[in-house]
Amino acid sequence: MGDKLILHEYAQSGNCYKIRLTAAHLGRRIERVEYDIMKGETRTPEFLTNINAVGRIPVLQVGQRFLPESNAACFYLADGSALIPEDRFARADMLRWMFFEQYHHEPNIATVRFWVMFVGGDALSEVQRAQLPAKRLAGERALQQMDDHLALRNWFVGEAPTLADICLYAYSHVAEEGGFDLSLYPHVRAWLDRMADLPGHIVMEA
Repeated sequence: MGDKLILHEYAQSGNCYKIRLTAAHLGRRIERVEYDIMKGETRTPEFLTNINAVGRIPVLQVGQRFLPESNAACFYLADGSALIPEDRFARADMLRWMFFEQYHHEPNIATVRFWVMFVGGDALSEVQRAQLPAKRLAGERALQQMDDHLALRNWFVGEAPTLADICLYAYSHVAEEGGFDLSLYPHVRAWLDRMADLPGHIVMEA
């Protein structure tokens, strides 16, 4: 049966959602522990000592071990499954898109969504307000790169969905909550629909 899986999370986080989505596609059961990041519940001495010393979620608990970083947790769950290609190059290409998600996509699209939806425009700091246009532009560039890539294919790697698709889906499908216009990226929108139609798909919780 393997070790018990517990996800320490904030349900409206795309990084947490991608782990739940990976588990759902694999039919894996995960227990969930919710933290309110808006109330600083991941910054308590107990959390910092026992869960993650940097005070961030998600963290996938595997038995008595703790695995932070969302894409690493997704990889742990999917290792040995069809979500990770057998071909060596395809597997590396999947990782390329997962790195793209963390370096170019999530820091911009997810951050803008968080600032708009959870912090609120009036509550942004001067530094955040100054960074917002550049982050929005970088998010648009990431979506355009995805759209160009999907113009000639259904999935990011190979002929079937992989972890690359799951990791990119998490924040792409809620990008409009940050003010990104997905109608400008028709291939991305078609891909989002394909992802939502897959067996085992679950929605992000409100």
